Amino acid sequence: MELRQMRYFVAVAQELHFGRAAARLHISTPTLSQQIKAVEREIGAPLLIRHSRGVDLTPAGRVLLRAAQDVLRSAEEALRATRRTAGVAAPVLRLGLLNGVPPWLPARIEDVLAARVPGCRTVMTGGTTAAQVRLLDAGEVDLALLRSPVTLPAALRQTPVAEEELGVLMSAGHPLTDRDTLGLADLAGQELILFPRESAPGLHDRVLETLRSGGAGIALSDSAMGHAQLRSALPLLPAAIGLSSARGAALPDLAWRPLRGRPLVVGYAAAWHSESRDPAVHAVLAALSGGTVEPS
Repeated sequence: MELRQMRYFVAVAQELHFGRAAARLHISTPTLSQQIKAVEREIGAPLLIRHSRGVDLTPAGRVLLRAAQDVLRSAEEALRATRRTAGVAAPVLRLGLLNGVPPWLPARIEDVLAARVPGCRTVMTGGTTAAQVRLLDAGEVDLALLRSPVTLPAALRQTPVAEEELGVLMSAGHPLTDRDTLGLADLAGQELILFPRESAPGLHDRVLETLRSGGAGIALSDSAMGHAQLRSALPLLPAAIGLSSARGAALPDLAWRPLRGRPLVVGYAAAWHSESRDPAVHAVLAALSGGTVEPS
C-alpha cells in the first residue's frame, strides 16, 4: 500500500463520505473509489460499509485508520528529520493573500499542500489585487490570489479558481430592504460606495459598466473603501449602498439582497510567474485551476 493510498483512506474514514473526501483531496470521486477498492483487494477484506448517506468503517477499517494515521505521522517526521540532517529547509509557499478572499479558498490551498507537498509551510502576505500583482512581479510571493478581470505583466500567468455572486449590501433601515431580491433598475439614483479603483482597476470598471448598461443608474459615491471599512460605514450612511457577496448577509446591522439574474459575479484567479518550477505552486494550480466554485 502506498502512502498516497493511506492518505486517501484516512480522508474517507474521517469524512465518512466519498464525495466530501474527494473534494478535500482534490481528486474525482470515481478515482478515490477505485483506490479504496484497490486497498481492500490488497488487504482481502472490506474496510467500509457503503450506504446511501455515505460510509461507515468496518472493524478492519477502524484498525487501518489508526495504523495509517500513525504511519503518515511517522513519514512526515522522517521527512522533516532527514531535511534537518541534510541542512535542507522545509518547503515554503509564499502566498499573496487577497483582502476579502472567500475563507474556504486559502483553507483549500492548505489542504492541497498537506496532501501533495507534506511539510510545506505557508507564509502569507495580505493586500489588494494591485498590491499582489506588484509583489508577484517583484518575486516577493510565489503565488497570488487576485480578483479578475486583471491585466498582468507579460511574465505572469493566471488561471480562474473561484467565483462569487455580488449583491447589494446596505444598512438594515434602508428602503430597499423591503424587497427579497433586487433588479438593476431598483438601484436607480442610489449612492454606491465602491472600492478604490486603483486596488482592482479591471473589476472596478467592469462593475460600473455592468450596472450602468443594465439600467442601474447609480451615482458613484465620492467615498471609496474596501469591504472591511464598508461594513463599518454603511450603518452610518443609511442612504448609501455597497456590493458584497452573500457573506454580507450575516453581518449585524446590515442587510444583503441578491440581484436577479446574477448580473454581477466576481471571479478570483491564482497568478504565478511563468518561469516558476516550485512544486508547491504547481500542486495548488493543478488542484484549483478551472474556476472552482465553493461547494454548497
